[in-house]
Amino acid sequence: MGPVNRRTALKLMAASAALSAGACGRQPETIVPYVTMPERLVPGEPLAFATAVTLAGIAQPVIGQTFDGRPTKLEPNVDHPAAAGSDAFTQAAILSLYDPDRSKAVRKGADTASWDGFAAEFLPRIEGHRAKRGKGLRILTGPSTSPTFFDQISTLLDRFPEARWHQWDPLGEENVLAGTELTFGRRLKPVYRFDLARCILSLDADFLGAGPEQTLNAARFGAARRVWADKPESFLRLHVIEPVLSLTGSNADHRLAVRRGRVAELAQMIAARFGADNLPEGRVDENARVFVERLVRELSAHRGQALIVAGAAQPAEVHALAHWLNAQLGGLGETVEFLPVDNEAPSHLGLRELVEEIDAGNVETLLISGTNPVYSAPGDFDLADLLGKVPFSVHHGLYRNETAARTTWHLPALHDLESWSDARAADGTVTLLQPLITPLFRGRSLFSVLGAFFGELDADDREVLRAHWRRAGGAGDFETWWRKSLRAGFVEGSAPQSVRQSGAAVPKPVAPAVEDDGYELVFRPDTKLWDGDFANNAWLQELPDPVTKLVWGNAALVSPRDALNLGIEDGNLLDISLGESRLMLPAMVAVGQAEGAIGLALGYGRPEAGVIGSAVGVDVNPLRRLDALWHATGAELRAMSDTGRLIRTQEHSDMEGREIIRDLSFADFLHGAEEKNEEVPPSLYPDWDYPDAAWGMVIDQSVCIGCSACVTACQSENNIPVVGPEEVERGREMHWIRIDRYFRGEPDAAEVLFQPVPCMHCEKAPCEPVCPVEASVHDREGLNVQVYNRCIGTRFCQANCPYKVRRFNFYGYGDEQAYENLDDPLYHAAANPDVSVRSRGVMEKCTYCVQRISRAQQRADREGRELQEGEVRTACQNACPTQAIVFGDINRKDSLVSQLKGARHEYDLLGELGTRPRTSYLARIRAEAASTGSGRGEGA
Repeated sequence: MGPVNRRTALKLMAASAALSAGACGRQPETIVPYVTMPERLVPGEPLAFATAVTLAGIAQPVIGQTFDGRPTKLEPNVDHPAAAGSDAFTQAAILSLYDPDRSKAVRKGADTASWDGFAAEFLPRIEGHRAKRGKGLRILTGPSTSPTFFDQISTLLDRFPEARWHQWDPLGEENVLAGTELTFGRRLKPVYRFDLARCILSLDADFLGAGPEQTLNAARFGAARRVWADKPESFLRLHVIEPVLSLTGSNADHRLAVRRGRVAELAQMIAARFGADNLPEGRVDENARVFVERLVRELSAHRGQALIVAGAAQPAEVHALAHWLNAQLGGLGETVEFLPVDNEAPSHLGLRELVEEIDAGNVETLLISGTNPVYSAPGDFDLADLLGKVPFSVHHGLYRNETAARTTWHLPALHDLESWSDARAADGTVTLLQPLITPLFRGRSLFSVLGAFFGELDADDREVLRAHWRRAGGAGDFETWWRKSLRAGFVEGSAPQSVRQSGAAVPKPVAPAVEDDGYELVFRPDTKLWDGDFANNAWLQELPDPVTKLVWGNAALVSPRDALNLGIEDGNLLDISLGESRLMLPAMVAVGQAEGAIGLALGYGRPEAGVIGSAVGVDVNPLRRLDALWHATGAELRAMSDTGRLIRTQEHSDMEGREIIRDLSFADFLHGAEEKNEEVPPSLYPDWDYPDAAWGMVIDQSVCIGCSACVTACQSENNIPVVGPEEVERGREMHWIRIDRYFRGEPDAAEVLFQPVPCMHCEKAPCEPVCPVEASVHDREGLNVQVYNRCIGTRFCQANCPYKVRRFNFYGYGDEQAYENLDDPLYHAAANPDVSVRSRGVMEKCTYCVQRISRAQQRADREGRELQEGEVRTACQNACPTQAIVFGDINRKDSLVSQLKGARHEYDLLGELGTRPRTSYLARIRAEAASTGSGRGEGA
């Protein structure tokens, strides 16, 4: 870091003040040196605490690692009943915690205010509403599964009976719940057992894609596709019908691309084959008919192990069709279970009812928490203008965002890692959130804000949580029960019992898709920004989309045939109009796109996201309608002469005849058609002896779904910098592990292949002999290590690496030349102290998390024992929800990695070069795979 100037000094002072002033308790404390060291605290030694972060109200259970009270890394809580790896959102939560753009103070309009000033105005209004039994009082929140919040809101509605609670989730599951109500007469939540299924049909359901249930779904899916056993009995087959190529579609054995509005017709056609005589068959082409006939045969052959999943974008009638089909195929209670959702939460209304009440002048006081409706609301109405009609409006959130700028008051909220709370995980288990750090800013929780309705604006969140569970769950000795639950991170036995369904109502016909001459707009959550909540997280902005490889922006995805008809190429601006709404964004010709469908990702184009996320991409919410949140028909497209910006980390998607990713059909695998080639090319490089450990990695390409959780986990663990859009455009991204994506076949029905590529840690490493200062060297345990303080930046090693896994710091990305405000001292708190921050002119790469190896070895030495199998796990390995990455000591014959190295379908990437990489791969096994990876495909 260079000389400290006045600006840097002021920022350091501000950060120090924030870190010391924000505390869980609100009493000022005097900072003094330790006289008696706190129990368990050893300087430089991390502590671990069970907690969770939430996505769409669903808990993602984690173990938070802290150094001297500073959270730096989140790992999956493997003891949790829903333990299943991690996702990119969870891994990036650390960066959001330290975001300097987070709201730091109470505001009234544009002016800084105080909690006391807010209380002086708010509490008298509450008393006025109390006298009117809550008339004119409205509360709008985002999705939640918190039992304590439900308890609190129920009490509030009891005391204010004419008040109303509304929920708004721009990516909600209303269709899912309505589908079970239509089928079973009750709103239930389906939980899918992909691990027990052997034939799956996805009706526009991206269950492997981004979302709160991604990790659990992926873990179960991976379990059904893992073939480490010598003779597995069967192999999971996946059939997908969808309009836009998703992660689920990318992992399909058979995929059919159709408009979203046509999925229902195909679902009816399938149901008719199983006896639903009342359903009409729509007009389908020959490809669709062949797809359906093959699917029906496979579903029939797997009764009791078949599963049909309908996506949240499909109407309730399609969900009812899926439930009926599951009943006919013996899947109810086997491959799909149902959990009750109406046991705890009081009844609530939606955004439409709130808008109508505001427009009618019936709302006097409005509290908004955990949602950003001014940005995410559809284009039916101008919510920013409507909020002006509310006399007293309050926004409570992490950021002073688009909604906060239009309310009377804004209140800063707490991050999940600063909070006491609870939430249910994907399997329904109640998960406890405990703070890993004292609040960095002057935020308060929703528990505290709702406490104002009971006369306590400064309620103790921990006591609110304990009081609920003392009433609800702490039988017998509450303190013992509480400590046990807090240590585990969840309430044992709290998942609701599944509701047994023996049959399903005969489905009703679905209204036929509207036929018109326009295009269909297909709205979908972004794989990195979700609905826009993560727009200010630089790790996620720079994370490549798994399929398109786009970063720092979105695009209109167009099928190759539509692109030809419109006369456009990648980057051409498209003018999209729907009714009175109109916008322009760059086009991208997308493989696997349904003809006539335009894919649009949500979450971009935010005007007030923060320094990182503002004005990135284009906001497509104005094209949505409240009664058609997921797709719209009748859109008009016009190609413009101007071009937009498309930034991608992978431009080429063809393997060019090389066996980069090897294929093997399940039948060939069972019969041993693939015999391992043990021939090793000769080499002039020296041989190495490893008397102790010899670290290595195996990546199973059969279960890698391309989700990129490993990429963000590696970034968090190893202090990998963000370089910004301009540098990525120059090909200078810094990720130590990348997910290469290849296409094979025709563009409209291409097969997708994923391959994670970290450093290979070659035995005969081409990078080592070319370094003039020996910065790239071999260590005694087989690691190819980079000595940063020797590196002089010749980049000879990068030029000589055939795998292109080395990253060069062209600028000081991690310090004085950081992108935007990423040099803020608060962001420095997210750094792992076990890993150095590299400077300008230094080469870096994957180290197999050598810091974790060293810690484990030191711990074993102190305890006088040998390292145990599985004791060292890399960050990418821990994060992978499908267990596609296996790491360990090759010298141990009992280690899993050693056994997989001997599998007959294990191979080295570019093994013909003779580099003898320590990282190797298991050939990709599919139900029906090509014999080699040599097929040609179209790039995107």
